This record gives sequence, structure tokens and C-alpha cells, in this order.
Amino acid sequence: MSEKQVKLSEEEMKTYRVQGFTCTNCAAIFENNVKDLPGVEDAKVNFGASKVYVKGNATIEELEKAGAFENLKIRDEKEQKAEREPFWKQKENIKVYISAVLLVISWFLGEQYGEEHILPTIGYAASILIGGYSLFIKGLKNLSRLKFDMNTLMTIAIIGAAIIGEWGEGATVVILFAISEALERYSMDKARQSIESLMDIAPKEALIRRGKEEMMIHVDDIQVNDIMIVKPGQKLAMDGIVIKGTSTLNQAAITGESVPVTKTIDDEVFAGTLNEEGLLEVKVTKRVEDTTLSKIIHLVEEAQAERAPSQAFVDKFAKYYTPAIVILAFLIAVIPPLFGGDWSQWIYQGLAVLVVGCPCALVVSTPVAVVTAIGNAAKNGVLIKGGIHLEEAGHLKAIAFDKTGTLTKGIPAVTDVITYGGNEDELMIVTAAIEKGSQHPLASAIIRKAEENGLNMNGVSVEEFQSITGKGVKAKVNNQMYYVGSPNLFEELHKTIESNIKENITRMQTEGKTVMVLGTEKEILSLIAVADEMRETSKEVINKLNHIGIETVMLTGDNERTAKAIGKQVGVSDIQADLLPEDKLNFVKKLREKHQSVAMVGDGVNDAPALAAASVGVAMGGAGTDTALETADIALMSDDLSKLPYTIKLSRKALMIIKQNITFSLAIKLLALVLVMPGWLTLWIAIFADMGATLIVTLNSLRLLRVKE
Repeated sequence: MSEKQVKLSEEEMKTYRVQGFTCTNCAAIFENNVKDLPGVEDAKVNFGASKVYVKGNATIEELEKAGAFENLKIRDEKEQKAEREPFWKQKENIKVYISAVLLVISWFLGEQYGEEHILPTIGYAASILIGGYSLFIKGLKNLSRLKFDMNTLMTIAIIGAAIIGEWGEGATVVILFAISEALERYSMDKARQSIESLMDIAPKEALIRRGKEEMMIHVDDIQVNDIMIVKPGQKLAMDGIVIKGTSTLNQAAITGESVPVTKTIDDEVFAGTLNEEGLLEVKVTKRVEDTTLSKIIHLVEEAQAERAPSQAFVDKFAKYYTPAIVILAFLIAVIPPLFGGDWSQWIYQGLAVLVVGCPCALVVSTPVAVVTAIGNAAKNGVLIKGGIHLEEAGHLKAIAFDKTGTLTKGIPAVTDVITYGGNEDELMIVTAAIEKGSQHPLASAIIRKAEENGLNMNGVSVEEFQSITGKGVKAKVNNQMYYVGSPNLFEELHKTIESNIKENITRMQTEGKTVMVLGTEKEILSLIAVADEMRETSKEVINKLNHIGIETVMLTGDNERTAKAIGKQVGVSDIQADLLPEDKLNFVKKLREKHQSVAMVGDGVNDAPALAAASVGVAMGGAGTDTALETADIALMSDDLSKLPYTIKLSRKALMIIKQNITFSLAIKLLALVLVMPGWLTLWIAIFADMGATLIVTLNSLRLLRVKE
């Protein structure tokens, strides 16, 4: 489906939240049922986010009727969610309690009067009917359509057990299956709660000032340009720009950064962040559905609907596997008796194979892991846009970094000032006054430095300002002609540069700094070194990545000498300098040929082609730029690389858990099937193998919630 189609269909589609999904299979059945409703043109179910998108007209009652087979509850997306009923009080679980009580009573009666007595048989039959009636309805419907899934297999097995007189085991299977389904529902809900908790981050109303009046307004009714008043200790309900006040904001909900950030006039602030100490007035810049938080939630929900490659394999496998199990069970039940075996014993073995054959654990092995990992990442300020990108990140062998704005802050700053004649402050005032007329990016670094040192340039008169193309500028200050520019300019002016000054220039250039010289026609007065500052976390992040066996490459348009100095400082394993944007793209392609799985990390604007060419594009600072959110496969919401090793750790763990789940699900089935040979497989063992595998696979996936930095 192209992006255009998705956008178009989502605009036309109405979104509902669904409660009660237990498995991907049920979600698929529900989707087909909704599509069959009169008035519905199309429907799409997102299992991970528990949502259904409906194109056309359908009431909530009709949708609930379509989901009656699974007792699904539907509500409009905009509606506040009802209080969650405690797990043990849920209606579906009450029948399990009644059924279990009847089973225990029947077992006691069986011990008292013997298994063949009418009383325990009636008790077991009642237990089977109460605990399994919804299962039978689904199973018999499927059977009439010759559709074999988990419910069909279970229904055949339980009815078969009753026919051959194994009432007690039939009732036990019903209860264990019901418990297994309830626990599966519980664990899926647990996995989804990470997204639900994101939705509850931002308040649903805010204090708005319109004219002279202040009032509490629901977020849906807040307009762009409204003035929002945020008191200390309150969370922001909308995105906006600070127009009055200064405060520190805890942005952990959006960016995953635990250290609060200072915000003042003209700074951008986000919905869901916590105002810690000052009173802020914020001009609202986006409607509620366009806030960064809404975007995160939407992207995460979409990501959870994306199928991971391993899930596509599992779904394909399950399609052929279930009918194969039915045929195998039939052969086990029929062939041995034809050669003199006991019919009752081999039918029983066949039924047990049906139960063991349920593909529950296998089908649930990937989606639970993907949903859990993506939810955990979102809470830690990392947006992974789908199971495929999660798996790709787990395979990474090399990561290419754009230098400016990624490994460095992207803002040049003055690092050294060396003077050879006159007062340092006076010379700095002269340099800054001259540079005020220059457009060069390094000029802003010098002006900023002068302002930081509290130097006043206002009284300085600059005359005859002239740019010397590619080399610097000259101007008259207090009737003295000064030159500011590269060392090359002064080599031309003075023919030679004194050896001690030349040594200082070479030393600073080797450190990766750009050196600017201030002087007159006769002498050099000062050297000013400017460098793009390294991010505090870059060195540590690169070190961690090298440590886990990932090749790190720095890509930059800088000259070789500067690039080498910075690359050495940060610790990357390879440095590529003098690159144009298309060179970066070609280098990423080359790197992919060598390693298959390669990530590119950039700021998402000028790096878009290289981000797209990498197997995983990682953009930084997603909280502030829509480009980063749109172009990248993974977005780090904070303007900081420290989340990158965590993302790789989480992805590798998710890959490992998915592999463990698939291997374990199949191994348990094989082991149980081997027990058929000596005739040791019982319905008890079969249901425990199936239920146990599903539970263990789900709990194993939930371990991903515990992955921290």
C-alpha cells in the first residue's frame, strides 16, 4: 500500500478502540466479520494497538456483534476509556471459576462412587458446557466451513474425549484452555499498557487565557495561538512556544532525557512534559492531534501493526501446519486399530495430538515481543517504526554517523585565544566589531564569545569594511586598518609568519580547530581558534558501540586534517572526509555491500538520501523536527546519541527472544508428539504442553519491558 493510499484511507476511516483481543487469529476473524457488515466498505484491524479502522457506516453495537465470538468491547477512539475492570472480576473469567468448582466436585464424587457413576459424569458434562460453550460455538462454526484453527482442534478433542467416556479429562482440558486464554489476554494487555500509558501523559484540559478571561478548556477545543498558562508542577497539554517566563521542564516523556531542560522565551515546548518550577505562558502552535506526543502515539501504534519478517514466516508456517496436524491426528487414531490396536486407546492418542498441535504459542511468539519492545522504546524516547526495523537494528554490523550536528553540536565555538600584542579583551572587541559585518559562520562564534565575556562593541566605529574573497575581511577601527582571516591571508601579507606563531597555528589545526588571525599589515596581534563542539555523550556512545562489535564510521564534508582530529577524539573506527551529500549516499551503499546491515545516523534534513539508503535510518532530535520523524526508520527523540546503544541492545534482545520463542514452541510440540510412540501422551500432558508453551513464550516476551539503558 503506498503512503498516499494509507493517508487517504485513514482520513476517511473512523477509528475505534477494541478491548479483549487475545490472538492475531481472532483479530483477523474480527476484521473479516466487520468487512461483512452492511454499510462497511473496508476495515483494518491493528492488533498491536487494539484498534479497528472502519470505512463506511457501522454502529458500535454492530461492531460488538461482529466481535461477539470473542466478547470484544468497542469504544470510539475519542471517548475516555472506562475504568479497567480488575482481571479476576472480568466476566469471561467468572465462567472459569464455576467450571473449576464443578470439576473439583465431580472429581470427589468420582472418588466416592466410581468414575462410571452418573453423578460425576453429569458434573463433568456441566463443567465442559459452562467452561467451553463459547469455544464450541466457534469450533463448530469453523468445522462447518472446514476451517481448522485452535478452536476447531480443541472442540474435536473435547467432544471426542466425551464420546470415548473420558469426561474428566475433557472437562480438565476445557478449564486449562480457558485459563490459558485468560492469561494470554492478561499478558497482551500488559504489553499494550506501555502505549496506553503514553496516552495518559498529557492532561485532557488546560488553563487558557483569551482576552482578559482565564478558563479551563478541553484540549479538543484549544485553538492555535491560544495562550496557555502552565503553573509549577503541572504538565503541558499542548505544544507551543514560551512567550513569558523561565522554568525547567522534565521532557522524559517525549525525549527519554531524565535531566530537566531550562526553557525561556521563544523556546519550543511539548505536550506531556512537566513544568518544574516557574510559571510559563505558552502560545499554542499545534492542534491536539498534531502535537509531538500525538505523533509519537500514532507512529508507535502504526509500528505495532507492521509485521516483522519472522512473523510473516510464522503465519505462513501455521497456515500449513494446522491442517497437517489434523491429518496426522486422524492417521494416529485410525491406522494402529486397523492392525489390531485398541480403538479407544488410539482415538484418545489422536485427540491428544490435536490438542498438542494448537499453534497458539507459535503464532503469539513474535507479535507479543514486537509490541513489548516498541512500547518500551517509546517510553524511553526512541521511536521504532515497525517490527522490520526492530529486527534490522538487531542485525546491525556497522553504523555511519554524520559529523556536524550528530557527533558534534553543529554550533561553532571559540576554544582558544592567543594574543601577541595588546590587551586580549580590546583585541576581541576589535575582532568582533569587524566580524559583525561578515556572513561567515565562524564570525557568529567570535561575536558570541565577546558577548559571553561581557564585552561591549557598540561604541566601536568600523569603516571601510571589505571582504577578501575566500580569505577573510579587512576594516578600519579607530583609524587603524585591521585584517581578520585565515593564516594564508597573512602569509600573503607578511610573506612569512614567525616560527612560534606558525607552531601554534599548526598545533591548533592538528587538534581539529579552524584558526583565524587578527593583525595589521605589519604584525599579527592574536590567534582565535574556533571548533564545532563535540557532544558530551559522543565519545562514550562510540566507545560502547565499538565494544559490542559494531564498526563506527564518521562521514563529514570537513577537510581531512580536521576530520582526523575529531574522529580520533571521538574514537570512531573509520573516517571519511571531504564528502558531498551524494558521496555520503554512495559510501552508505558501499558499506551495505560489505556488511548487509548498516545504519546511518543523521539529523534527518540534509541526510535524508543517506538515511533512506541505509538498512536502518536513525534520525536525531525527533521531538523538534517533523522531517526526522517522517524520513527515519528509528527516531531518537532527544538531540542526543546516548539512546543508540540502548536501542541496539533492545533490538538484539528482541531478536533473541523471538528466536527463543519460535524454537521453544516447536520443540515442545515435537517432544509431546514423540510421546505418542509408546502411547504415553495424555490429554493432560497435551494441554499443559500447549498452554505452558503459550504462557512461557508470552512471559519471555514481557522480559523486554525490563530492558533499560
